[in-house]
Amino acid sequence: QVQLVESGGGLVQAGGSLRLSCAASGRTFSPYAMGWFRQAPGKEREFVAAAIRWSGDSTYYADSVKGRFTISRDNAKNTVYLQMNSLKPEDSANYYCAAMYGRGNLRVDYAYDYWGQGTQVTVSS
Repeated sequence: QVQLVESGGGLVQAGGSLRLSCAASGRTFSPYAMGWFRQAPGKEREFVAAAIRWSGDSTYYADSVKGRFTISRDNAKNTVYLQMNSLKPEDSANYYCAAMYGRGNLRVDYAYDYWGQGTQVTVSS
């Protein structure tokens, strides 16, 4: 089993920044990809960002966050980050990290095998 624990959420004003962290523990942690998703009240969970290969350089972003969010990782700490800049009220949601061990579509949540419990991000206008 793999356990994922997110942290770093909170309340921030529009235009501000937050950095989310996702710490992994459990079985040998070597997923094919790590992803961030978010879900706002009354909406479906949506893809935010993903990084292929725990030690690789390929990253992918939703159009809505491209240029503002950056996914990165610290292999030694088994931790993946989501740096969020220029935040907007529409970025408010519960943010989840996820680990994929197969070879699925990075942008769909059902392709991921393990999920964290989420961390709330609220952006005030």
